[in-house]
Amino acid sequence: MPFRRRTPLAFRERLRRAVLPPKGFRRVLDYYRLKVMRIGGSPHAVAAGLAIGVISAWTPFLGLHILFAIPLAYLFGGSMIAAALGTTFANPITCPIIWPLTWKIGETMLGNEAAGHDNLDLGRLFHHLDFSQLWRPILEPMLIGSLPPGILCGLVFYAVTYLGVRSFRNRRLERLTARAGALKSV
Repeated sequence: MPFRRRTPLAFRERLRRAVLPPKGFRRVLDYYRLKVMRIGGSPHAVAAGLAIGVISAWTPFLGLHILFAIPLAYLFGGSMIAAALGTTFANPITCPIIWPLTWKIGETMLGNEAAGHDNLDLGRLFHHLDFSQLWRPILEPMLIGSLPPGILCGLVFYAVTYLGVRSFRNRRLERLTARAGALKSV
């Protein structure tokens, strides 16, 4: 293989690189930013798709985010590729923040705060793994609690992405026009 290492990395080094990228998170984020900017479609379609993906990432149904995001993006005229990229908002770094936050917001919205189940016995709940037992104490508050922060994040992502894609494409058009003018004058 032409791009394989001569000496493979040890397991420990591969694990470290999986958790902490060697060139930093900034490079990874810049890569995703450029990927979003280059998606075809109008700035509205790209921004709407990304926003729908981020909103679906706030729901508690891990692994099903993309199944929610793509049809919704199609219905709202958003980019389905951008919606799939938006679901990456739920990742191992953000999920430990998203899940307790959505559960607490949902508990507050449902008025269950006084019920006194701040400390859930997850071992007891998952021992029998009955969906009806998981719905009321965990999934229902998380689903309802995911709406306010999800919609807020979706609106922020829509605005930032719309303005970013529009300015990226305008700058690119100016560069191409200037280059074509320079070639024409030669």
